[in-house]
Amino acid sequence: MVSARPAVQSLPAYRPGRNPADLARELGVARAVKLASNEVAFPPLPAVVEALATAAAETNRYPDNGAVVLTEALAGRFGVDPAQVVPGCGAVMLCQQLAQSFSDPGTTIAFAWRSFEMYPLLAQVAGARPVQAPLVPGRPGGPANTHDLDALAAAVDASTRLVFVCNPNNPTGTAVRRPELERFLDAVPADTLVVLDEAYREFVTDPDVPDGIELMRGRPNVAVLRTFSKAWGLAGLRVGYLVAEDPAVADAVRRTHVPFSVSMLAQAAAVAALDSEDEVRRRVAAVVAERDRLGAALRDRGFDVPDSQANFVWLPTGERTAELAAALEARGVITRPFPGEGIRVTVGAPDEDDVLLAALDDVAATTTAATPGG
Repeated sequence: MVSARPAVQSLPAYRPGRNPADLARELGVARAVKLASNEVAFPPLPAVVEALATAAAETNRYPDNGAVVLTEALAGRFGVDPAQVVPGCGAVMLCQQLAQSFSDPGTTIAFAWRSFEMYPLLAQVAGARPVQAPLVPGRPGGPANTHDLDALAAAVDASTRLVFVCNPNNPTGTAVRRPELERFLDAVPADTLVVLDEAYREFVTDPDVPDGIELMRGRPNVAVLRTFSKAWGLAGLRVGYLVAEDPAVADAVRRTHVPFSVSMLAQAAAVAALDSEDEVRRRVAAVVAERDRLGAALRDRGFDVPDSQANFVWLPTGERTAELAAALEARGVITRPFPGEGIRVTVGAPDEDDVLLAALDDVAATTTAATPGG
């Protein structure tokens, strides 16, 4: 009998957010709201729609394998050489390429936990051992939600080939600031690659949270990951990119890519999105304003919500997590629970967030009514 590698057999299945139309049919309601996958609520940018229509006429041909137009556009945007830039089929595929490029059996990949759920899975697939540094409270007496960079630095040893720092962190939304991050980067050995995963960089408003590409400059063992899936609204097209200070790092990642993995449509859309930056900034500002409103409303309801620098908020609900997420889903609201820890809630359109808040109020009222003496 043919068997997969044990490391692959033991991998848990990735669970994407439920389809809201499916949930609405299941519940027999007109509408369900999906606040699970950190998508933006805005429709595709007009320039993106136009670019897709034009590119669709050429989809009988293979795309440019090097995504040269997009690579050059990104290089110009960040003032780097095109040899330092690697587009990919979403940032998560680039994470996999990094793991494949720099890991051998017996090596380790270090990261904070909880953080992006794919990090330990990608280490396992690459044959490396995942090493986790627990989060710490972002404020005295609060729940654990913030990178402990001193502990992460201490977890790095001679076997560590790769370190991921998710900033802002997914799923807690917290971010580490410049002094701590610079101190950490200076402490990591020169032969260990540090990847600053900045999928949510565009939503950062704290001026003390640094731009990873600026910190990367002059540090050959640092690279930065970003994506068009979030702020740029291209989640359905799967395109992200890596910028590395050392072109040799970019070259190694480029060697492990699946040919033609950045489709013709994805490349055209990403270039068009970059040309629409003013509109993207306006949309991001609207998300940030709604993030502040939603966070305040959740705190008013008793949730200990940390200040988020992303397009989602974190509810540290602990042992109540699975029960509360199920109760919300029964009311037509899809969130992203991490059992025993908390619930990640995407910042949606104001009317979607109002549905969430009403559902939370209904859960609270129902729970109170069901409690003896309540």
